[in-house]
Amino acid sequence: MNKIQAFESIAQDVARGAVEFSTDARVTLRLRDALSDPDCHVEAAAKLVQAEPLLAARIVAMANSVAYNPYAREISDLRSAIARLGFATLRSLTMALITRQMAGASIPVAHRGVAEQLWEHTAHVAALSRVLARRVTMVDAEAALFAGLVHEVPGFYLLSRSAHYPGLLDEGFADWIETGEQMVGQPLLAALNIPENIRIAIEAGWEGYLGMPPSTLGDTLLLAEELSPVPSPLHSLDQGGGKPARSDAEIELMIGEVLLTEILAESRDEVASLSAALRF
Repeated sequence: MNKIQAFESIAQDVARGAVEFSTDARVTLRLRDALSDPDCHVEAAAKLVQAEPLLAARIVAMANSVAYNPYAREISDLRSAIARLGFATLRSLTMALITRQMAGASIPVAHRGVAEQLWEHTAHVAALSRVLARRVTMVDAEAALFAGLVHEVPGFYLLSRSAHYPGLLDEGFADWIETGEQMVGQPLLAALNIPENIRIAIEAGWEGYLGMPPSTLGDTLLLAEELSPVPSPLHSLDQGGGKPARSDAEIELMIGEVLLTEILAESRDEVASLSAALRF
């Protein structure tokens, strides 16, 4: 099949508002919108989230992760967890669940392993983005976490729509990386009301130009992708796309005086606990 035409068809559907989500994802989108209401307080948020047990469990897990609980004061109730995390992180987790729900039953069985690796990659990139934002690029750490969680949304959407386009996932993902990701991703991120600063960072990731020294939200996301121990299956060379990853030595050199290996060593527990908390 002509993959470019398929990407164009998907992008046109998204642009005109015909975004295909599972029932679970549509429900979670409504939850996200409710949590975005400025009048929504902690008690109301806790009641809303209780209807999503998987999300509730991840909120408590993240609140107890090293990233948000450095003094090991464990909590077990949802209200306290939301209060500790804050609404920005709560909305990020809600969007993460929506992303994860795209990797549901609609993905062909043969490609569910791709979806699982893509989510593992997403969790690592999100955790690394938050650490790098605080320690290297000095940008908003919660914005970096959010960018990491949603940067592969177009890829998940591709997988969820692939059953409607036989052969779309055959012979690797080179066409997707070169053309489809941006073609579908731009209208999709707009349709999901992803904030402009996050969209700009993700688009910078599509371009692949890491600033020297890294200083922007886009640089943060790109560096986290480079450092992720789990590569994106959509970008890896053995799938027919992507580019060779930089070696640790090259990345260390690129950020000049910042000792990246030291930062990562000091943050190892934080990254590990946060990425584990994000695995829906």
